[in-house]
Amino acid sequence: MAEKQTVLGRIAQLAKANINALIDRAEDPEKMLDQLVRDYTNSIAEAEDAVALTIGNLRLAEADHAEDVAAAQDWGRKAAAASAKADELRGQGNASEADRFDNLAKVAIGKQIAFENEARSAEPMIQSQTEVVAKLKDGLVQMKDKLEQLRSKRDQLIARQKTAEAQSQVHEALSSINVLDPTSEVARFEEKVRREEARVAGHQEIAASSLDAQFEELDDDLASSEIEARLAQLKSGTPQDTV
Repeated sequence: MAEKQTVLGRIAQLAKANINALIDRAEDPEKMLDQLVRDYTNSIAEAEDAVALTIGNLRLAEADHAEDVAAAQDWGRKAAAASAKADELRGQGNASEADRFDNLAKVAIGKQIAFENEARSAEPMIQSQTEVVAKLKDGLVQMKDKLEQLRSKRDQLIARQKTAEAQSQVHEALSSINVLDPTSEVARFEEKVRREEARVAGHQEIAASSLDAQFEELDDDLASSEIEARLAQLKSGTPQDTV
């Protein structure tokens, strides 16, 4: 009984455990949950053995009790039959035979009382064993439910951890390509493009300046030609056209 009570106490303690509180206090929740899963699995196996043993003993005790009750009833019937036979013989005037059957009735009654006492003395133990079995079964169900909670919590924790790791990797990847960071590859490439654009613009500006100079030179040539033409008109006496 002491061993069963120890198992029952451990079952009750584990069944009442506050998983969330344990996780909050744990330095490494995943390792703690793995250990709890192992503890619960082992305790459930022990509990099942205890329940099976207790049920087996209970069924034996119940069978013995049923046999004692049946034997007491049988001896009671025998005592009644012997007493009735004694009364019949006494009524016929056969006192010696009547006394013999009365003595048999007394023996049967003694047997009846003995079996009734056996049955009565076993009833408290049977009641106690029945209560223990009920508690063990209930605790076993609670522990199995708790084990499922532990496994679910562990799966959730691992999923959250993987999600956090993935988010961290994404954050690191994004940080490595920060376009505002002058040392990033994107920023350096952008600067290279800007410098090439500036070089092309410079060449275009140079080309435009050269073209303007050529047109200015042409204007100068036209102006000089007009002056020479008007001078020639003056010398020849030809009237000059005025605007």
